[in-house]
Amino acid sequence: MNFKTKFESGLLYEDFLQQYGSDSDRQKWAAAHTAVGLTAEQASLVSSFTREMKVLVMAGAWCGDCVSQCPIFDHLTSANAKIEFRYVDRDADPELAAELKICGGSRVPQIVIMSEDFLPVAREGDRTLSRYRQMAADQLGAACPTGLGLDADPTTAIVVQDWVDIFERTQLILRLSPSLRKKHND
Repeated sequence: MNFKTKFESGLLYEDFLQQYGSDSDRQKWAAAHTAVGLTAEQASLVSSFTREMKVLVMAGAWCGDCVSQCPIFDHLTSANAKIEFRYVDRDADPELAAELKICGGSRVPQIVIMSEDFLPVAREGDRTLSRYRQMAADQLGAACPTGLGLDADPTTAIVVQDWVDIFERTQLILRLSPSLRKKHND
């Protein structure tokens, strides 16, 4: 799979929503964008990243998991322009959807984090560990989900931290990469 080509043909956040989202989808994404954000400490950490990261996001504007997570990605890129995101619609790119299947399913969002040279460093998605823990507690025990929005969901802040941790881990991989250290003389 040529992830560079997929990245280059991908869309910016707002362009993706404009092309693939309905008015209702865009309203949900906007509400989620307002409900999530980085803390000052998280923004400071992300702004300190020095290596470029190219991030390919396979998503669906209609997808609830994308609504709750992709706005976090937009906050990450706002904190540091070295983190570039491009969005690809899952249904519009069956080749990418097939490549990024999880447990045999085409789940979204899926991300591929790459170096500045488009070498894959990490693949993540469709939910973070904290979200899966919360889902397991809701669905595998006596409790059941309430259906409340993101702003009332205590797991949302933890999921934001999960994503910050994922990007910090990737940044450290890139900073410690012998080839990139040689290239950047650091």
